[in-house]
Amino acid sequence: MPRDHRPAKSIRVLLAEDQRMMRGALALLLGMEADIQVVAQVGAGDAIVDAALTHRPDVALLDIELPGMSGLDAAVELRDQVPDCRVLILTTFGRPGYLRRAMDAGAAGFLVKDGPVEELARAIRRVLTGETVVDPALAAAALSAGPNPLTARERDALNACADGATVADIATRLHLSESTVRNYLSSAIGKTGTRNRTEAMREARQQGWL
Repeated sequence: MPRDHRPAKSIRVLLAEDQRMMRGALALLLGMEADIQVVAQVGAGDAIVDAALTHRPDVALLDIELPGMSGLDAAVELRDQVPDCRVLILTTFGRPGYLRRAMDAGAAGFLVKDGPVEELARAIRRVLTGETVVDPALAAAALSAGPNPLTARERDALNACADGATVADIATRLHLSESTVRNYLSSAIGKTGTRNRTEAMREARQQGWL
């Protein structure tokens, strides 16, 4: 809609999505809503906070899996540095663990990308009124899945072995002893019901625990 037909106060939206075509399509579709204005677009997680500080959006629409920093980690930083900005997570991966982590990060909503843009626009409006908007099927799955069983250090150890790093490499990265790293990895393997750290990492990611 032409800018002069917009209401005096549009909802200012920051859009973080690493796929350029998807980002452009979302920005175009949301921009057709009379009361929504996409004021910033970024393709990397570590650009989110700077863009929010510059453009002061009312709502940040964040993908989870972004280069540089995940949308979930960026949500934590936004909560601390731009507290007036409401965060709405929009992702392809409707994993129960992601929903719990998003809520812990202070997100006001969590939706999967296969919904119509009209539903997304309604969610943007609703979170500004103080509501929490969550995909119903994902909410049910999260309740049945239970909490993340991994500790922060166990998650760190699994994340650090993603590129095939040795125990010594992981110990160096995390500033821990090798025996401590082995203990964390062994515990994570047990909690995920897997046979080795590669399977443990894969299962933890599938559940949204990493």
